[in-house]
Amino acid sequence: MLARAAIVLVLLQPVSRALTQNAPASPDRPWHGLGEARIEADAKNLTEAKLNFDPEKTYSLPELIDLAESHNPETRVAWERARGQAAAWGVARSELYPTVAAAALAGVDRDQAYLADRFFRHTIGDFEVVLNLNYTIFDFGARAGRINAAKAEALAANFAFNDTHRNVIYRVEQAYYQLLNASGQEEAARANLSNAQAVQQAAEERLNHGLATLPDLLEARSATAQAEYELQAVLGAEEIAYGNLATALGTTPQTAIRVQPLGELTIPSTIDDTVNSAIDRALAQRPDLLQRVADVQAAKARVKEARAAYYPALNFTASPTAQSLYGLQQQFPWGHTSGLTGSMAFSLNWTVFDGRARKNRLTQAEANVHEAEAQADVSRDQIANEVWAAYSDLNTALRQREAATALLEATGRSYDAALESYNYGLRNLLDVTAAQRTLAQARSTDVLARTQVLTTLAALAFRAGDSIQSNAMRPRP
Repeated sequence: MLARAAIVLVLLQPVSRALTQNAPASPDRPWHGLGEARIEADAKNLTEAKLNFDPEKTYSLPELIDLAESHNPETRVAWERARGQAAAWGVARSELYPTVAAAALAGVDRDQAYLADRFFRHTIGDFEVVLNLNYTIFDFGARAGRINAAKAEALAANFAFNDTHRNVIYRVEQAYYQLLNASGQEEAARANLSNAQAVQQAAEERLNHGLATLPDLLEARSATAQAEYELQAVLGAEEIAYGNLATALGTTPQTAIRVQPLGELTIPSTIDDTVNSAIDRALAQRPDLLQRVADVQAAKARVKEARAAYYPALNFTASPTAQSLYGLQQQFPWGHTSGLTGSMAFSLNWTVFDGRARKNRLTQAEANVHEAEAQADVSRDQIANEVWAAYSDLNTALRQREAATALLEATGRSYDAALESYNYGLRNLLDVTAAQRTLAQARSTDVLARTQVLTTLAALAFRAGDSIQSNAMRPRP
């Protein structure tokens, strides 16, 4: 017997090892556990997010935002979370109504009853239909506290859903302006390459006529190569910007998208708003701050629920039962009876002593209120500072835009004059290449300054909560 038990134990050891997950033997190697292949297969079978873009259509920023709100999976996550919280509110409200449960029971009992000097067999068949009604008549605000807390939590989830839209809109705007900047930088880099090639051609012509030296030509070729290098870097940044925009829209990075170019956009030159009004709007409509306020309301409702635990609760229970009995006793005929039975009861439940559990729960609930209020204050101060910084950034971007425009105009004239003077032999090639590099930097700065105005304007709308006000919320993302 002992030998058989030992054999069974030995056989079970490999099975137990196969059914458990063990940690890696050492930290210097990757870990491959049970079920890994199946998880990898499931990951490969995930549905790929695709959007049907019209390759011939040029999409404006509002159209891109509309696509992102409809297809970005983050809005779907927030939507489902808000739906779940709304359902939790409905569960809490259901406590205001009685619960009714129905049950049907059927069974047959057979036993032997001893009477006098012999046993008699009894067979009893029972069929019942039972209704059970429970209702809390009053509980001194416990249900109301739970309902108000669930309502505030549902509102907080709704504000979180709105805040998800706000963040998605801002990411689309950032990716769009990043792409416009990259496209503008490409145009500037191609213009710089064209200028460098023009300088190189002029140097070659002057060298052929004996008016330039070989070092001048080599300098011009070096400037052309540098311009080509910078163009390739810009093209790579533009590809990354396309991928970032596609990801913000909720599709794969390799999706080709045609967007409205920078030249077709109106760039404001002034701010029609004041920083105080922007801060006031942010404090009134930022969904993340409203979510904090809803958290405060939920915490206060939990305090009401905790206080109600000090008082009794009155419940009513009713259990009407329709019963039918059939009986057979040995040597006697079948018997039958039926009728309506049941019970009604009122119960008053009052916890007299619980080891200070109620007191500690109330203290905890009150602490949660103070924490939520403090967190709302932190968010309010942070939001005000964010709007202040965004407003300052926009003012700075507008001033830089004016300076960049003047710089581009001045450097353009300087380059034209230097090239013309070089062709007449009045300037050396170093002056021309220096003017060409300065013009290249001015073009890049001008593109950056224009997109920076749009980017900071979007940031101010994001910080003030204006970005979600103009878009009517859809019934479903």
